[in-house]
Amino acid sequence: MSVYYTLCFLAALAIFIAFANQYVVKIQTTIAITAGSMLISALLVLFGKLGWFNLEPLAVKTMESIDFQNFLLKGILGFLLFAGGLGINLKALRSQKWEITILSIVATLLSTFMVGYGFWFIAKLLGWELPLVYCMLFGALISPTDPIAVLAIVKKMKAPPQIAIQIEGESLFNDGVGLVIFATVFAVAFGGVEPTFGSVAGLFLHEALGGILFGAVLGLITHVMISATDDGSLELLLTLCIPTAGFAFANMIGVSGALAMVVTGIMIGNWTRHSGFSEQSSHHLDHFWELMDQFLNALLFLLIGLALVLLDLAWRDWILLVIAVPLCLAARFISVSLPYMAFRRYRSYNKFSVRILTWGGLRGGLAMAMALALPSGVMMLPEHGVDLREVILVMTYSVVMFSIVVQGMTITPMITAAKKASGHY
Repeated sequence: MSVYYTLCFLAALAIFIAFANQYVVKIQTTIAITAGSMLISALLVLFGKLGWFNLEPLAVKTMESIDFQNFLLKGILGFLLFAGGLGINLKALRSQKWEITILSIVATLLSTFMVGYGFWFIAKLLGWELPLVYCMLFGALISPTDPIAVLAIVKKMKAPPQIAIQIEGESLFNDGVGLVIFATVFAVAFGGVEPTFGSVAGLFLHEALGGILFGAVLGLITHVMISATDDGSLELLLTLCIPTAGFAFANMIGVSGALAMVVTGIMIGNWTRHSGFSEQSSHHLDHFWELMDQFLNALLFLLIGLALVLLDLAWRDWILLVIAVPLCLAARFISVSLPYMAFRRYRSYNKFSVRILTWGGLRGGLAMAMALALPSGVMMLPEHGVDLREVILVMTYSVVMFSIVVQGMTITPMITAAKKASGHY
């Protein structure tokens, strides 16, 4: 069966789970799809172990036929980030520009180092002498909050405006920053780049600033073209060119396509929406991209749950699986708390801000895609018979599933308390 047909059937399964959820469990749709697909994966593995309906090999083959890294990082990520950028209120974003900038860059870097060193220390306790750069790879891929997961779950709970714009803005921008950090560490680990300050900073700035600049140019060109026509259908089709050809071209020239999509989305959503679109297409813009976003989100969260069949858990994996979650949560809490100690000198904030940003800092498909992008058979510990890629994949999966299912389902009381504290309840 072709990959296209596989994705068609998986998309149908995701929508079926969402349909059943509204009558059975009635929880947030993306959580229901992730939990439902994970349950399906667990049952397939269990039945395979018991010799019943041995469909596990077929499930593994199906999942392996999908290049998750290319499908997300070089494919639908552009659509999801552009759709997220469209919904950002630029006026509100400006009011929190310093907080979002610091959380996106400083907090992500702090978390990367804390998780990396924490993993290195834990591995040492297990008797593994790991190169620090490999541990930093895990820190880099797990530290950014995932805008796809965050926007799909937290935004719909209507957090107080100040907290909402920080969560949305940080998740959109630190996604791009996180991808750049991961690409930089990856280049040091496997690409022969010397780990000097100049080479690392140069690579980081090229991708990050190049992506922002490219996004601004792309947004300007699209604005001019949309303003030059009154054909409503053509105006919407022009927005489709951004996360397709625009995203692909950004990746081809070596700049951050993720940051480019966020910048272009904000420009189209706040500038072109009011001065470039005809009345007809302006009315349909949000509906069109919301539907696109929901469809691709459903498929992505299904794939995250089904990725369980790709994991082959050994005894050591269960230890790391349990350790990974508190390690990442502790790093997230500290990396958010430290900037807020400085923020509170100049402005007052909701007393639940740090807690919501910590517990609402969800991880999702991006972390999984980056973990799957690690080369197999290269990060070997031959004396222990361990492929570090599989270890990182297990740790990443445990953090992703915990954040989406447990954190996603339990953040509502925290947001409700924040609303009461700010008078928005």
